[in-house]
Amino acid sequence: MPASISNYRIVPMDEQQAAAICEWRYDPPYNIYGWLPWEQMKALEVEFGSPTLRQEQYVAVLDDENILTGFAQYFPMIGVTRLGLGMHPGLCGHGRGAEFVRAIAEEARRRNPENEIDLEVLTWNGRAIRAYKAAGFELTDTYERQTPDGKKPFHCMVYHPDHQPRVL
Repeated sequence: MPASISNYRIVPMDEQQAAAICEWRYDPPYNIYGWLPWEQMKALEVEFGSPTLRQEQYVAVLDDENILTGFAQYFPMIGVTRLGLGMHPGLCGHGRGAEFVRAIAEEARRRNPENEIDLEVLTWNGRAIRAYKAAGFELTDTYERQTPDGKKPFHCMVYHPDHQPRVL
């Protein structure tokens, strides 16, 4: 049964939604968040191109008109649910990020209430960091990790649902 949080609904991701997400194009420097073409994702069975991973870890985020606005991955770790997420590029930077992220985090909490909820974000991505903080995430660590473009600095941020969002 889909969860309803605010103006967003979290639903299982279907193949049509997965293919649509592969078409999204972000302006630089956010273009690093794009995906391979859908046929390649399916052939390689990577991320949501794998039917099993898509079913177990990925969801689509719909708005109140059932329009695909984003996606999330609930990556299971011991005692932690790590979030991966993306908002449709046409919706980024318009002040809807905190509500979008909060809906995803609350669904993670509903699925595994005992787990800590965290995410990783590149340290240069101030737009995302502001949205995460406004949604109730707090920066807990900074470290480098390997990416396809070499080692990059990341922040780890942890969700605190009792956090009162600050006006930014």
